[in-house]
Amino acid sequence: MRDISWLTTRPIAHRGYHDAAKGCIENSPSAVSAAVEKSFSIEVDLQQSADDVPVVFHDDTLDRLTFETGPVRARTADELSRVMMRGTDDRLWRLDDLLALVDGRVGLCIEIKSRFGRTPERAFVKAIAESLARYDGPVAVKSFDPEMTALMREAAPDIPRGALGDGARDMKEWGRASRIERFALRHMLHSLRTRPSFVSYWVKDLPALAPSIHRKLFGLPIIAWTVRTPEDLARARAFADQIVFEGFDPDAATAPR
Repeated sequence: MRDISWLTTRPIAHRGYHDAAKGCIENSPSAVSAAVEKSFSIEVDLQQSADDVPVVFHDDTLDRLTFETGPVRARTADELSRVMMRGTDDRLWRLDDLLALVDGRVGLCIEIKSRFGRTPERAFVKAIAESLARYDGPVAVKSFDPEMTALMREAAPDIPRGALGDGARDMKEWGRASRIERFALRHMLHSLRTRPSFVSYWVKDLPALAPSIHRKLFGLPIIAWTVRTPEDLARARAFADQIVFEGFDPDAATAPR
C-alpha cells in the first residue's frame, strides 16, 4: 500500500481551488492549477465516458456546468474533451490529463462516481487503476459505493482506498437504498471487504460511530468533507484529522464566513 501521510499534511481543495465568479470552475484544469499554486492537496471526481475512459467531472449530466445537455456517459471521451465549461476557457478532460498536470506536486484524492450497480463498471475501474499504476505521485481513491471500492481493491491493491460516507439519511440522495442498505452504508459495514485505509465523512454528521471505530480500532485518519463555514471548521478540528474545504483559504488568518 502506498503512503497516505500526505492526506493529513495539507488541507484538500474540494474539486480544486475554484471560484466560478473568477472563471475558475470546479474540477477544471484552472481549479487544479490554482490548488497546486497554493500547495493544497486536491479532491476531484471521475465520471465514466461511453467508452469507459475516466473523465474529471462531478455531475452525471452536462447541464449544470457546460452548455451541453444529457448524460456524461452517453458520450465518448473524445466527444467530451471538446465540451467547454461555462464561463471559462477550459474543456472537460481525462484522468491522464489531470495526472500529467499535477505531476506529483501535491496529493490527489479521487472520488469515483457510481450509479450503484445499475450498469457494469469494471472496465471503468480497470482504466482508473491502469492510469494510477503509471503515476508516481501521492494519490488515493474513494467512493460512496462499496462495490467500486471493492473493484479498486481488486484491480489496484496498492492504491489507498477511502471509505466515503455520511449518515445516509437524505432520501433525495439515498432514496433508492433500503433501510438495511442505508444502515450498512452509515456504519460502513463493508469495511471487512473493502479494507479502507482512511475514512472520508460528512462534517455535519461528525462525530459518528463508524468513523470513530475506524479511527480508534484501526488507526485510520478521518477526513471531513466539505468544510465551508466556521462551524464546519470547528467540528472538523474536534473530530477529524484533515479537511476537504471550499470557499475560503485555510492558510489565511481569517476563518470562513
